[in-house]
Amino acid sequence: MTQWVALLIAMVAVCAVVIVVVVLRQRRIGEDDDPNETPDVIEYMVMMIGVIYAIVLGLAIAGVWEGQGGAQSTVQAEAQALHEVKERVQVYPPAIRDKVRADVDAYASFAAEKEWPYMRHHGDLAPRGTQLLDRVRTDITQYDPKTDLEAQAYQPLVDEVAAADAARTARGQSAGSTMPPVVWFGLITGALVTVGLIFTLQIRRSARELLLAGLFSALIAFLLFLIWDLDAPFGSGLAVSADALREILG
Repeated sequence: MTQWVALLIAMVAVCAVVIVVVVLRQRRIGEDDDPNETPDVIEYMVMMIGVIYAIVLGLAIAGVWEGQGGAQSTVQAEAQALHEVKERVQVYPPAIRDKVRADVDAYASFAAEKEWPYMRHHGDLAPRGTQLLDRVRTDITQYDPKTDLEAQAYQPLVDEVAAADAARTARGQSAGSTMPPVVWFGLITGALVTVGLIFTLQIRRSARELLLAGLFSALIAFLLFLIWDLDAPFGSGLAVSADALREILG
C-alpha cells in the first residue's frame, strides 16, 4: 500500500469519525436546545485557537519545505562536482583518466541505486558509498602530474572531490527526520484540539455542516501527512530524486 493510498484512507477515516461523532452527539441533545445560545466568548476562543494552529502548521510546512529544497541543492552540488571531476581529468593519461571516470561512475551508480534506499531505511549514509568516494580521491591525490597542464588540473580536481564529499556529508545530515518529537506532539495535540472544538459550536446534522466538518478534518489530516512526508527528504513519497547523479553516468 502506497503512502498516497494510506493518506486517502486516513482522510476518509477522519471524516467518518467526525461525522459519526456529530450525529451521535446530536441525538443526545434535546429538542429544546438552541445552538444560538453558544456564548460569544467560546466562538472567539475557537477562532483564535484555529488561527494560532494555522500559523503553527504554516511554519512547520515552511520548515520542512526548506529542508527539502536544501537536500535537493546538496544532491545537485554533489552531481555537479562529480561531473567536473570527469571533465577535468581529460588532461590526464588515458589509463588514469579512464580509471577515475570508472570510479566516479561506480560511486554515482551506487549512490543512486543503493544508497537512496539505505538512507530511507537507516537515516544515514551507506559505508560502501564512503569507500567508493575515497577511491576516487585516492586516484587523484596519488597521481604525480607529469606536465604543466596536468599540474594545473591537479588542484581543481582535488577541490571538486572535496566539494563532492562536503555535499555528500550534507546529504547524510538531511537523510533523517528534522522535526523534533516535541514538535510532532504539539502538531498532533493541536489537531485534536482544533477538530474537537468543532463540537463546542453545537453544529447540527444538516448536510452543509456535516460536509464542512468532514472536509475541515480531512484538510488537517492532509496537512499533517504533508509535513510528515516532507520531513524525510529521501523518503518514498515526495522524496528528493537521484536523477542528477544518474545523469553523470556513462
